[in-house]
Amino acid sequence: MDSLARQSSSTHASRIYEVLRQDILDGRFQAGEKIAINTLKERYGVGLSPLREALNKLSAYGLLMQENQRGFRIPGLSRAELDDIADMRRKLECMALDQALQLGDAEWESELLAVAHRLKRAENDQANMEHWEQLHGRFHRTLVAPCGSVWLLRFISQLHDQFDRYRRLAPENPGIRKVLDAQHHELVDLALARDTKAAVRLIDHHIVLSYEVALGAVAAD
Repeated sequence: MDSLARQSSSTHASRIYEVLRQDILDGRFQAGEKIAINTLKERYGVGLSPLREALNKLSAYGLLMQENQRGFRIPGLSRAELDDIADMRRKLECMALDQALQLGDAEWESELLAVAHRLKRAENDQANMEHWEQLHGRFHRTLVAPCGSVWLLRFISQLHDQFDRYRRLAPENPGIRKVLDAQHHELVDLALARDTKAAVRLIDHHIVLSYEVALGAVAAD
């Protein structure tokens, strides 16, 4: 395979990785469902090589389970796993926010204000919840972005994806959702004021409340 062909295959693999990742997070596959590779080839219009590359990458990331000689499967859901994910989110995001408030500059403040404004405008757009989801993820990434650790940000991003599998499959909880939306903007105010202690307490409470929503995905577990 020449360099141009390898580049093309890598581009296709990256594209299908992002599409599959989003479909898994959106709950378009059932927890525990076996992934039929031939069906995916037809569904996404992609060749076998880039598809397998994307599937292997998703498996390494934890959004797929690879079964020996039997392909791939969507991971199941369990209360124990959700508890673990939420606990790690609390520890790592509190650490990252503490560091971010020490290191964040004026450019970061401007970016945080901008994404918070867009998130606020999207809160009532029930017809386009995927737009809100994208902005919500961007808000949380921006909030801790200046923490100074690439690995810490990487772990937090992975935990968010794992957590969102549960949250998006859980029944809606408008009461808690309203509080969570308000907390996003409280976090911005505290971050800009560099009130580290209050901001860390709030992000911890924010994750706990979101966990209460996500529990709905495993209520019978």
